[in-house]
Amino acid sequence: MNFFIFVSEQWLLFSILIALIFLLIIYEKDKGGKQLGPHELVSLINSEEAVLIDLRPLDEFRSGHISGAINIPHSKLNSRHVELQQHVDKIVVLADKYGQHSGSSGKLLVDLGYNVRRLNGGMVEWRDQNMPVVKGA
Repeated sequence: MNFFIFVSEQWLLFSILIALIFLLIIYEKDKGGKQLGPHELVSLINSEEAVLIDLRPLDEFRSGHISGAINIPHSKLNSRHVELQQHVDKIVVLADKYGQHSGSSGKLLVDLGYNVRRLNGGMVEWRDQNMPVVKGA
C-alpha cells in the first residue's frame, strides 16, 4: 500500500523514472544491430549483400538451419569472429533459437566494425513463417 501512496505523491518523479527505463530499453535493444524479419533476410541473402551466422549449438544447427548459414555458436563467437573477416564488407545477420543471444553477439561484432542485423524472433519465428530449412552440416 505504501508504494501506491508514494507513486501518487511523487507522480512526476515516478513518470521520469518510467520514461528513463523505457528509453534505456530502446537504446539497448538496437545496440547489437537492428532487427529484420524473415522476408528481409531472404532479400539480403538473394542479393548476396549479407552473410548469415547461426549462433545455435551444432546439434540444433544440424537439425535445421537456413541455407547458406555459417554455424558459429554464441559461446564460441568471441574466439571465432576472425572467420568473418572475409565478410567485413557485407551485412552480418545473426540468428539463434529465439533471438536471446543475438543482441550480445551483435554488440561484440558491432564493436569490431561489422554491419550487424539480427533475425527477429530467431529460428522459431523463421519456422513459424514456414520458411525453408536444410538439415545436416
